[in-house]
Amino acid sequence: MSRPEGESGYFPRGLTGIRAACQDREGNPVVGTEGAGVFWFDEVGGVTQLSTNDGLSHSWILSLLVDREGTLWIGTDGGGLNRVKRQVFDVLEESRGWVVRSVCEDDSGGLWIGSNGNGIGYWKDGVFKRFGPREGLTSPFVSSVFVDQENKLWAATGAGLLQLQSNRFHPVIMDEWIYPAMQAIHQDRDHRLWLGTKSGLLRKDERGWAVLTTRDGLSANVVTALADDEEGNLWIGTERGGLNRLRDGRFTHYRKKEGELPSDSISALWVDADGVLWIGTSSGLARFHKGKWTRYSTREGLISNSVGYLIEDGHGNLWIGSTAGLMRVPQKALNDCAQGLTRLIPCRAYGERDGLPTGECSSGSQPGAARGRDGKLWFPTIKGMVSVDPARLFPNTNPPPVVIESVLIDGQVHNTNALRVVPSETITVPAGKERVEIKYTSLNLAAPEKARFRYRLKRHETAWTEAGDDRVARYRKLPAGRYQFQVTACNEDGVWNETGSSLAFVVQPPFWRKWWFLSAAALSLLATIVGVVHYLSTQRLHRQLESLRQKEALEKDRARIARDIHDQLGANLTQVALLGELVEGDKDVPEEVEAHARQICQTARETTRTLDEIVWTVNPSNDTVEGLITYICKHAQDYLAVAGLRYRLDVPATLPDAPVLPEVRHNVFLASKEAITNIVRHAKASSVCVRLRLNSASFTLEIEDDGRGVAGINEAAVPSRNGLRNMRKRMEDVGGGFSIGPAATGGTLIRLTAPIGSHSANHGH
Repeated sequence: MSRPEGESGYFPRGLTGIRAACQDREGNPVVGTEGAGVFWFDEVGGVTQLSTNDGLSHSWILSLLVDREGTLWIGTDGGGLNRVKRQVFDVLEESRGWVVRSVCEDDSGGLWIGSNGNGIGYWKDGVFKRFGPREGLTSPFVSSVFVDQENKLWAATGAGLLQLQSNRFHPVIMDEWIYPAMQAIHQDRDHRLWLGTKSGLLRKDERGWAVLTTRDGLSANVVTALADDEEGNLWIGTERGGLNRLRDGRFTHYRKKEGELPSDSISALWVDADGVLWIGTSSGLARFHKGKWTRYSTREGLISNSVGYLIEDGHGNLWIGSTAGLMRVPQKALNDCAQGLTRLIPCRAYGERDGLPTGECSSGSQPGAARGRDGKLWFPTIKGMVSVDPARLFPNTNPPPVVIESVLIDGQVHNTNALRVVPSETITVPAGKERVEIKYTSLNLAAPEKARFRYRLKRHETAWTEAGDDRVARYRKLPAGRYQFQVTACNEDGVWNETGSSLAFVVQPPFWRKWWFLSAAALSLLATIVGVVHYLSTQRLHRQLESLRQKEALEKDRARIARDIHDQLGANLTQVALLGELVEGDKDVPEEVEAHARQICQTARETTRTLDEIVWTVNPSNDTVEGLITYICKHAQDYLAVAGLRYRLDVPATLPDAPVLPEVRHNVFLASKEAITNIVRHAKASSVCVRLRLNSASFTLEIEDDGRGVAGINEAAVPSRNGLRNMRKRMEDVGGGFSIGPAATGGTLIRLTAPIGSHSANHGH
């Protein structure tokens, strides 16, 4: 931008061939011409001409428009569209390129400028004067310039402290020492002059100069910043020594390790109109008021943690110079943050696009920035001095529109909605996809790089995520369900779009989490539980039933044993008792006594056999086919031998060790015993054959004699024969069979069939 020469009111030379015109937000005219570019007027009668020399693409203008953010849009004839934003900062051209360290205003409104390598400059009423060796400036490296309350100028240079007298600089002698490397000059409310050096703190009062060092209680000798308050405290910032408070000759130290400061390297101090002490450090900003400390950094919204200088603008804002540009922060927001009313502070950042010659401000000197009597602020940078009138800074009150640009699912673009603020469709995230990225932006054309965002995912999180200037929201492994993504943005002046933009999307569940699978799984689980319960209940019932069966069998065995003992042993013992009585009665008749003795011996032998049978029946080791057949054969052999009958055993040489239930064993034995007894007593036979036939599930015991036979008789025809009926019933009770018929030899054949093992387990139930 340049101002054309020969301006005359509102009609500068060259303003001919007008093709377009409009007004800016302040009502100032903007005029487009044929070949001369654009003329932009201001309220004080000045005009700025924009042409190809200022970067305009073409000087033939077709259309002009100033948008709601104050940006000028210029349509040209052949050069396309241009966007122009009026710069709010002015660079003092005479200082352009200087590494400006310090600036201070004198009583007449003139500005003293200290630079690193270019000496001292003085600017007043548009006239710039430079001071160098001819004016007594022995070093071009000036770290600080300061005008005291008596309008005397002090300059801290590489050669020591200088004072301007009669337009010439003279060295200041302090007890025959010239203190070099001074970087902070301050005068308190009692008119005492304080200097911060690398060798301690210097004080000048009516008594002269005095130096305070670590020997006097200072935390470090490198003093970098100074300030005082209405309570009479002198605040001293040091390099790596933290903050000191000097009051009534005593020092109090404040350090980072106590949690009071962001860093022990202090770069700037400022006491505002409310008595709040602001401390700039290399790691952020600190606030101290009424005993309470608060720290601020990029986490709270600052653009940089490196603070170079601090100053108020008189409009409720604190200006902060940093290596990343100028920051303007509302003091109310800082105070609210200190009281816990908010967590983030709106920070307006200014850089080269706003008119600064560089984005890096100077640091390490005091005074740094200055506020003139007209309210204008002056800021030193490493490429010149800039100024701004805070009263002419109009905040952008337009909430920036927010749009969701695209959605990426596992890195693949799923949908692009760059031209729609609110997507009309619901995004579906297939099952098995783990990463969702949502890209968004704001349509803030005035300062798009200074937008800040926050977002949240409803039904997944309740708090907003402060994203800063990040334009991507990332989520991993979202549970299946319906979600609504919300994003909002604020402009460069902290004005938020409360509506923002939103996007609905659905994360599909894997098949094992769908309703039909869950229903099937639930039914399967229920069926399994029912089956297990049924199985366990059935098994328990079976165990109970088996226990009852065993108990019943035990009761049967006990009843049978009791019956056998009563019927056989009891009868035999009764007979022995009767015979004993007869012996006693016939003791005088030897023949009778001898007969009775023989009967007693025979009864005793029968009792012994009966007891042996009972013991054999009770012993569980005999519950096998081999044990049963062996005992039956032994009994037949003994009984038939006593009876004088021939006998033959037709039994396999090897008998199986198959189990037989006790009840089966007992009844088969008694039936065979009954059969053999009947042969001896009634058959009138001379020989007997005992034969065994085996198969997998049962065995058959055949007892054959050669006696008179029982041709055509059976239990139905001869109901009085209880022996046959008992044998039949015994075999049927154990699930077996009984038959009687003629033998091939003309005698009788009896067949006793019984089950083996588990084939008889369910007998009778």
